[in-house]
Amino acid sequence: MSDSPTDRNDKAANQKDEQLSYDEVIQDYQFRWQGVLPGTPREIARYLREHAAALSLATLNIRLAAISHWHQKQQFPDPTGSAHVKSVLKCIEHLQSTVRGQARPLRFEQLETVDSWLNQQLALERGARKLPHLRNRALVLIGFWRGFRSDELTRLEVEKVTVDSGRSITFYIPRVDCELPDGHVALRTAARTRLCPVAAYEAWIAASGLTGGPVFRSIDRWGKIKDSALASGSITPLLRGILRSSGIPDADEYSSHSLRHGFAIWAGSNAWDERMLAEYVGWKDRQSARRYLDMLAPGRSARG
Repeated sequence: MSDSPTDRNDKAANQKDEQLSYDEVIQDYQFRWQGVLPGTPREIARYLREHAAALSLATLNIRLAAISHWHQKQQFPDPTGSAHVKSVLKCIEHLQSTVRGQARPLRFEQLETVDSWLNQQLALERGARKLPHLRNRALVLIGFWRGFRSDELTRLEVEKVTVDSGRSITFYIPRVDCELPDGHVALRTAARTRLCPVAAYEAWIAASGLTGGPVFRSIDRWGKIKDSALASGSITPLLRGILRSSGIPDADEYSSHSLRHGFAIWAGSNAWDERMLAEYVGWKDRQSARRYLDMLAPGRSARG
């Protein structure tokens, strides 16, 4: 059965819209991102990685299809189907599966509530029973003030952390972000007069006696610290348990991403612009920072 004139017109219009969309992607790739065409698998993978924080997987796939279409139309080898690009895309899919946008932010005043409860528990407990609260306090304060993801928290290692007591703490962590090359980046956080991540880390390390290996580990009911790091997937249930015990309502609506989300909102409320936020957290694309700052408009109230 042949298409009617209306069907043919609709198909032509859809193809035109799709082509226009593809053209816009190519313009973005070449002129805004300054990518070279024809591209290599490594360049295409880097393009995907640098947009992973701001764009959904569906949008990334559309952009990938546009780049693939360009190569096929120009009769160049298509790099988008390479094993390297597929591996990076799969990694991005895994990282985005935490449903970042649905997590409630842990706001500054809630951080104060959580810290107050943890300090109360520390005052009540003795010996090894203090350890879970010391670990949790360090994890929450470092996670918030550094804007760490759960996988970054679980990859912190004692020998790759330096402390300038009373002034700052620096974390040397491998930045995966779906990148293959090995390497570490230094991420510094200043000490604070209250809710201080530096003091919280020092207290945890002093009490635990850790001299190397993972910073954040499981602790059994008798206070024995395990050798292995906490699993990335355990951070959300751990955080929810802390929030619930602290009296934060609707604790199940928070996730590990709530720490980064909460910090971004705190930063925006304290007059950080998108460049400052993107550079501090480590986003290559400022769209991620812009998304958080837009949540505060209109009007921002400084706090903390």
